[in-house]
Amino acid sequence: MNTTPASTIISTTLLVIGGGPGGYIAAIRAAQLGIATTLIEGEQLGGTCLNIGCIPSKALIHAAEEFEKTRHYASGSALGITVQAPSIDIAQTILWKDGIVSKLTGGVAALLKKNGVQVMQGRAIIVDGKTVEIQQQGVPDQRIVCQHLLLATGSLAVELPGMPFGGNVISSTEALSPATLPKSLVVVGGGYIGLELGIAYRKLGAEVSVVEALNQVLPAYDMELTKVVEVSLQKLGINLHLGCTVQGLNQAGDAVVIRNAQGEASELPADKVLVAVGRTPRTQGYGLETLMLDMNGRAVGIDDQCRTSMRDVWAIGDITGEPMLAHRAMAQGEMVAEIIAGKKRHFMPASIPAVCFTDPEIVVAGQTPAEAKAAGVDCLTAMFPFAANGRAMTLEATEGFVRVVARRDNHLIVGWQAVGKSVSELSAAFGQSLEMGATLEDIAGTIHAHPTLGEAVQEAAMRALGHALHI
Repeated sequence: MNTTPASTIISTTLLVIGGGPGGYIAAIRAAQLGIATTLIEGEQLGGTCLNIGCIPSKALIHAAEEFEKTRHYASGSALGITVQAPSIDIAQTILWKDGIVSKLTGGVAALLKKNGVQVMQGRAIIVDGKTVEIQQQGVPDQRIVCQHLLLATGSLAVELPGMPFGGNVISSTEALSPATLPKSLVVVGGGYIGLELGIAYRKLGAEVSVVEALNQVLPAYDMELTKVVEVSLQKLGINLHLGCTVQGLNQAGDAVVIRNAQGEASELPADKVLVAVGRTPRTQGYGLETLMLDMNGRAVGIDDQCRTSMRDVWAIGDITGEPMLAHRAMAQGEMVAEIIAGKKRHFMPASIPAVCFTDPEIVVAGQTPAEAKAAGVDCLTAMFPFAANGRAMTLEATEGFVRVVARRDNHLIVGWQAVGKSVSELSAAFGQSLEMGATLEDIAGTIHAHPTLGEAVQEAAMRALGHALHI
């Protein structure tokens, strides 16, 4: 006789798999619109972003910056500040970082509950486009039948075939919660994840080397921006190995073997090796293949409403490919909820700003000069340096610039780029101007508060029009 308890069946209108930024936003918005919504999360609410990505990394970056600042003051400062032999208790730093994460994930849980979303913890296994099974250790399986299925399962760090994660080889997840600080760290991958964490570890006192197969750091960004960051990396004492490939660990496991473009091999000592060569959509391990969806490479294919090739099955965020940004997933999730509720929506943003929290920061929105040229758009381009900005001087942060790209014929702005201290905070202004169809004259004619870094935005527009005032 079979004594296994029969699985219970639950019905809902919208079933969301994944409680990251895209999934929880979709669930909250759907519930606000009166849609019966259930969300399944196998780990922690908030997904990669809140737990092991955006938020904890920025917390660690901030702590590293503050520590590096005290070390700078210990050797004398033009500001007249001196301190004695600063030290850092990394365990306390991680405790503080984890406290921030806990508050935010707790806040997500409270918002879901407040809006009437049914949250279920467990492993989701897709049976078909209308049915999902939840598996939980020690608990009878449950089945959920839904009208709409939303896939928001996120992404995973990519492993190197010859250096799988484990032991001294770590992903960004382990790098964000070190028990102790390594004396030497080798970062494999010169993209934004590798550089953000590499810079933080260097400021915390580790010897850091970065290995990148291409000939520039941040290869997804244009060189005019990245060369400012590269100069900063050199000032920090980070060793760059560009145009080099990783062969694996040496026999002792305490060094990374690399090979340069000339075929010459060398070893980089490493207490820890951070592999940050990208992320891949999470499409395995939960029965997605049973749906036989159209794919876009490794990502799930979607249209401009985030519909997949199966009716009433939707996908948002990292599972749908690049750009893998939390704010993209959030916007998609909100839109899907509204479409299910009967509203007419399409995902056609004028831009999705991207930020690198390196030192200095980089922000890009819309088209770069090269992208505009490739698209056949005749553009004006103008740059305003922070060296001519009063606020930047008072922050001891005069490196970098703001750049604007606009059509030559009607001065419609098609792109913004900036590199410098705290330029991430300019991303909202960049996005708004692009979404609202601003022209150079609109930005130049808007009074910007003085003294602020934002004045460089106005000055860039004025310079494109031929009448910058402070350069």
